[in-house]
Order: sequence, then C-alpha cells, then structure tokens
Amino acid sequence: MKARLAFSVHDLAETRFAVSPMWEVVTSFRALAAAMTPDPHRGWAEQVRPRLAAAGLDHGWLADMIPPAGHLPDFLNPAPATPSPGLPEELTAIAATSPEQVRQDLDWLAAERNDRLSARLQSLRRAPWTHLPRIVAEIEVYWRLAIAPYWDRIRSVLEADIFHRGRQVAEHGTSQALDGLHHTARWESGSLHLEDRHCAVTRIETSAGLLLVPSAFAWPRVLTRSGVSEPPQLAYPARGIGTLWERRTYEHLEALAAVIGRSRALMLSELETPVSTTELAVRSGLSAAGVSQHLTALRAAGLVTSHRAGRSVLYARTGLADALLTAQT
Repeated sequence: MKARLAFSVHDLAETRFAVSPMWEVVTSFRALAAAMTPDPHRGWAEQVRPRLAAAGLDHGWLADMIPPAGHLPDFLNPAPATPSPGLPEELTAIAATSPEQVRQDLDWLAAERNDRLSARLQSLRRAPWTHLPRIVAEIEVYWRLAIAPYWDRIRSVLEADIFHRGRQVAEHGTSQALDGLHHTARWESGSLHLEDRHCAVTRIETSAGLLLVPSAFAWPRVLTRSGVSEPPQLAYPARGIGTLWERRTYEHLEALAAVIGRSRALMLSELETPVSTTELAVRSGLSAAGVSQHLTALRAAGLVTSHRAGRSVLYARTGLADALLTAQT
C-alpha cells in the first residue's frame, strides 16, 4: 500500500515531533498480539505477558481492538497537544471521543473482519459513552503493568531520537530528516511518499503539518493516523531500540558507591529490569528486609519508582539513577 503526502511551505513550518504514551500502548500491545514478538522486545514480552494474563488483559478491550496487523482505531491515538503529553492527558482525549468517531473506527475494523465485530465491540458501537470509561480504565491497568516500570528507559530512547532528528533539521533541513525516517518513507519533489504502511488508513491528506512520533514498539514498520481537522501522524521506529533492553555495564560504580553506599549502588545496577523486593534480594545477595529499607531510601531520593503488579510491587530505576550510573568521571 502506498500514499503520497504533499507539503506546502506552511506544512513544513507546522511539522513537529512528539513523544506519545498512547502510541507506545498501542504499538506494544500489537507487538504482544503478534504470532512472534519482534526480536528487540522478546525479553520484555516474557516479563509482562504473565502480568497481563493474571489481570485478564489478554482478552479485554484492547485485545478486541488491536489486531496483530491491519487497521487500528484512530481514537486510541489522539494528536498530542504538546511535545510530551502525559498519559492522563491522552486518556482524557480518548474519553471525550465523539460517538461518530468511535463508530467510524469500528466500521473500519468491521470491514477488515468481514463485517464481524465481537459482542464487546458491538456494544461499544451502540453506546460509546458507556464503554469509553471502561476502555480508559483498562489502558491505565495495561500501562501500569507493561509500560510504566520501563517508561524512563523507553522515553530516553524516544527523546534521544527527537534530539537527533532536530539536529538533522538544523544542519540539513526538514526534507533530509523526513527522508531518513524509515526505509519505506521517501522525500521527493515536495512530497513524502510512504510505502508498505501497516495500517489501512486512506484519510492521509488532512489539515496542515505533520506530527512525527518516534516509537519503541512500532518497529519494524511505520504506522499512520489521520483525521478531520488534525495533522496526520506518523509513528516510526526510534533509533536505538536494538539496544533498548541490553544489560549495561557501569565503569564508575565504585565512585557512585562512595557517595550512596555499596549496597545501594549495587541494587541500582541490578535494576536493569523492574523486579520485586524478593528477586532483588536474590540478585544482590542482601536480605529482603535490607533491600526493602534501601529501596525506601532510594525511592525518597527519586532514584527508583514502585509499580504494583497484582500482589507484587515492582521497582524500577529512574532516569536520574541512569544518569548517575553512566556519569563520566
């Protein structure tokens, strides 16, 4: 499938980047729904799938709406109003979706499914105002289980991609930045040509500008979203996702240990992926009580965050902790 998005001078002036939590929700759920999880995310998928199954999200609203391939409901990805909206802002926009938009999106899904929608989606089509709050609530649970413990790490990759693209714009112009987004995106004669798009979106030429959204989970494809009175969105694979989940080594751990203590520095280095107190005790060789005490102090200092997953609490390293671990001496 191919599309051509023509640009005027005004369109180029209105082109911008944004980090979108909801694009990560949608694309990560799609990665989980695939017959084979893409290579970069298999370790992450192995961690989160049991949590989602325990919460019943493997057969909930998102499972009905987000297929492994094909069209995605546009209302799940409202245009970010700012460069880095929070999830609550985007959920507010989803909750306010007009019934007409919901029904239009479900009609697209039905057309791809031989006019068959699940009973749950049929009820959504009949009474969107009743079920949108339930969808928002499920997204909040999914975020807490699958994305929030990893968000600092994911966001740093997305922001680094935007920094790189912004530098390209400054040094070489917008056209070169657009031409280098993805191997299926090509800038030619004042237009962005898109090939092999993952979603069957035909309403590509809408209002001015273009909203470019780097994504950790869109890989290996580009996804598009467009609607009336909104700039079209293009979610593309962010640079650096191949190393997103790699375990890192820290050359200056001893220097950090001299400041915050050896046990706490060791615990931070072990938090490459979110873990429970019990697991962290096993990894670090400390007692569970000692680990709990250290985690309380680290959380108070803004170096770890906690995320409830069923009966367990997962602890994750923050961006500030990452900066301390990778600081150059």
